[in-house]
Amino acid sequence: MTLIETSPSRRTVLKAAAGLAVGFHLPSAALAQPAAAPATPEINAWVVIRPDDTVVLRMARSEMGQGTRTGLCQMIAEELHCDWSKIVTEYVTPGQSLARNRAWGAFLTAGSQGIRQSQDYVRKGGAAARILLIQAAAEAWGVPATECRAKDSVITHAASGRSVRYGQVAAAAARLSPPANVPLKDPKDWTVIGTSVKRLDTAAKTTGALVYGSDLKMPGMLVAVPKECPVFGGKVASFDAAKVSSMPGVRHVLKVGDTAVAVVADTFWQAKTALDALPVTWDYGPNRAVSSAMIEARLREGLDASEAFVGNTNGDARAAIAGAARKVEAVYSYPFQNHAPMEPMNATVVWTPTRCDVWCPTQNGEAALAATAQAAGLPQTACDVHRVDLGGGFGRRTTHDWLIQAVTIARQVPGVPIKTQWTREEDMVQGRYHPVTMCKLTGGLDAQGNVVGLHMRISGQSILSYVFPTALQSGRDPVQFQGLNAGGNDSQIGYSFPNLLIDHAMRNTHVPPHFWRGVNHNQNAIYLECFLDELAHAAGQDPLAFRRKLMGNHPKHLAVLNAVAEKIGWDKPPPAGVHRGIAQQMGFGSYVAAAAEVSVDAQGRLKMHRIVAATDCGHAVNPRQIEMQVEGSFVYGLSALLYGACTVKDGQIVETNFDSYNVLRMDEMPQVETIVMPSGGFWGGVGEPTIMVAAPAVLNAIFAATGKRIRSVPLKDQDLRRA
Repeated sequence: MTLIETSPSRRTVLKAAAGLAVGFHLPSAALAQPAAAPATPEINAWVVIRPDDTVVLRMARSEMGQGTRTGLCQMIAEELHCDWSKIVTEYVTPGQSLARNRAWGAFLTAGSQGIRQSQDYVRKGGAAARILLIQAAAEAWGVPATECRAKDSVITHAASGRSVRYGQVAAAAARLSPPANVPLKDPKDWTVIGTSVKRLDTAAKTTGALVYGSDLKMPGMLVAVPKECPVFGGKVASFDAAKVSSMPGVRHVLKVGDTAVAVVADTFWQAKTALDALPVTWDYGPNRAVSSAMIEARLREGLDASEAFVGNTNGDARAAIAGAARKVEAVYSYPFQNHAPMEPMNATVVWTPTRCDVWCPTQNGEAALAATAQAAGLPQTACDVHRVDLGGGFGRRTTHDWLIQAVTIARQVPGVPIKTQWTREEDMVQGRYHPVTMCKLTGGLDAQGNVVGLHMRISGQSILSYVFPTALQSGRDPVQFQGLNAGGNDSQIGYSFPNLLIDHAMRNTHVPPHFWRGVNHNQNAIYLECFLDELAHAAGQDPLAFRRKLMGNHPKHLAVLNAVAEKIGWDKPPPAGVHRGIAQQMGFGSYVAAAAEVSVDAQGRLKMHRIVAATDCGHAVNPRQIEMQVEGSFVYGLSALLYGACTVKDGQIVETNFDSYNVLRMDEMPQVETIVMPSGGFWGGVGEPTIMVAAPAVLNAIFAATGKRIRSVPLKDQDLRRA
């Protein structure tokens, strides 16, 4: 298998001089229009077959390390019956898609949907291509198509002994009408989907051949380094460009909108050095005195507020708790967190009065195109976004404040390629953060230790109120209740309570929130799973047995929970000094659970020895890739648990680099054992789900080790010595 790199120059959709291009984006038959006068007739959008048998998968989704590129190719190969070693990929641009009535559908790569939301039309694209290739060969031979078979990019007619390669009949196949009916294989017949083929991009990453946005170079390119007012809501009062204009390499010193300045120079370091020396006076605005303590006080007020949006309810939880034999109450909290991708925000832009082209790592090409057009002052048809692979995204690159800034800078230097490159520090203090929340949980137990009622009051930020206010439902943010919903196939609660109330007191801050890997599942899983442990302890029951009693109506949730319990040996004593914790959750269409083994020494030093994780994602496209995703999500989730917190002082984010916003080191990483247990019948996500059970499993194990409940993270701020 070969990887086609994204080139730092505009290119047409087709690179072949001749071949077949086929695909499906249902429901739309109007997509059978050529992209840009290709040399070969085109049936549709997704697959191109060149004369040398190369199969090109055109990708709308972005690759950011999660393996979408490989998984989508497995979809194509499964139905196309092509030579796996000759599949390559290329990105299509949102401009190309726009010109063809959104032929490639959604570009959004978030919410663990890159595979699950593309699988149908990508598989149908492969199947349609196979049908047309076989038909073309059959017509050339004068035999029924039903007598022909395709395998490894070769079509054979057994009765006559004839065969032909895909590339030899591609042009003829392209002239045929697309099939009206495109049946797909039964999952039991899959031979490529469900296998652990190697990733396509590993070699290119290893050799450095893969071009990221930060790597990109163009002739005559200049580099801009911006600095935004460090307080959200503030603006530029004044700056003295003359002080740095004569410094080496400096070409321009610019104001960027009302809120930022930038230095444009020959190199990044020249621009940064000048920017550091640039005298800037900021108008910090109304949020200059805000602190973490003030935000916490506002959230605490919401815990007992009379008004709240209801997310899930049945029965009368308040009455049931009031009449319970025993009441248990706890308050948990979760901080702001930065996405902190290894590649800071960047974009390269060429702007003229009639055209704007952008090269950037984005999780949503269509949203990037809209942002580009807005900032460029041009129609979308006069703009385009050329994607490169992302050096991490985690949700940060679904919003495009950084891209608008880059285009705004480029407009002031028309006709010149301008790479806007954020510093690590700018990336940290100008993030779009995991929302800050608190949760007050109150549970009632009867005399036998059974739960009679549960009330979860969440107080905190709403992501949708900031990002998509039109998506609010009468002021209510439905995303707030991820993992706590009564129904649906994306984020159901895994327990049945006789009386339940889960509600949200919205308390927004000046710090902008955004979708952060796992989103609201991260704190909701901690709140619910750790409090269930508290209830089990109060009832004098085993945490696993306590959960099982509540899960009779949730067999898939229970299955992954049982799987990790069995694998870790829950019914057997752990090694001396080692203690266990367990948790489960459902989100992004998948069921996940984790069981952790930890120890805590007399000085309060935590050692995470082992985590067993189970994932039921319905259909597993590439089991080994799922394992890697699970392992990676634990690195991310445990980094957040141990170190991830952004604090606010004088309206500003305090943590400016990895010295103050740490990440997990290799010697801190536990052994991860992944159980991939696809039950079939649905397509769930993989990249985000397991992150949400990492923290509660470890926190519950810490309680087992120390007798101490940790209700506020990160752990770096906690004393873990035994109670």
